[in-house]
Amino acid sequence: MFAEFRAFIARGNVLDLAVAVVIGAAFAKIVASLTEDLLMPLIGFATGGADFASHFIMLGPVPTGYTGSLTDYAALKKAGVALFGYGQFLTTILNFVIVAFAIFLIVRAANKYLAKSMAAMAAAVAVPPDVAVMNEILAELKKRGV
Repeated sequence: MFAEFRAFIARGNVLDLAVAVVIGAAFAKIVASLTEDLLMPLIGFATGGADFASHFIMLGPVPTGYTGSLTDYAALKKAGVALFGYGQFLTTILNFVIVAFAIFLIVRAANKYLAKSMAAMAAAVAVPPDVAVMNEILAELKKRGV
């Protein structure tokens, strides 16, 4: 059973998938930083708020021992206040859209490359001489209407 498991893990598809997951996780962190540190502050500035991710509506009471700011989303959430964090949700949606668009661009580029490679391979495949002669005969027969 161990040998079977080792053979399964050693297959290229499993290793490729593991690499893709690790790279995807790192890429997600980059996109999250892009969104949270660059894009959302700009959007917040344009819409009149300094930090768009902290836009929320309080749904529950603030605990009596809470001493932090009533506008600090993270602190209120940590204190257990029920919050409707629409700003954070919009940030997460923007993260998803950026990741999906980046993946779309990568897949699009890969498909174009593969199409060019397949066309080049098809052009490079030499037609065997007997097939070439048969194609010439077929073309001549078609010209004569036979």
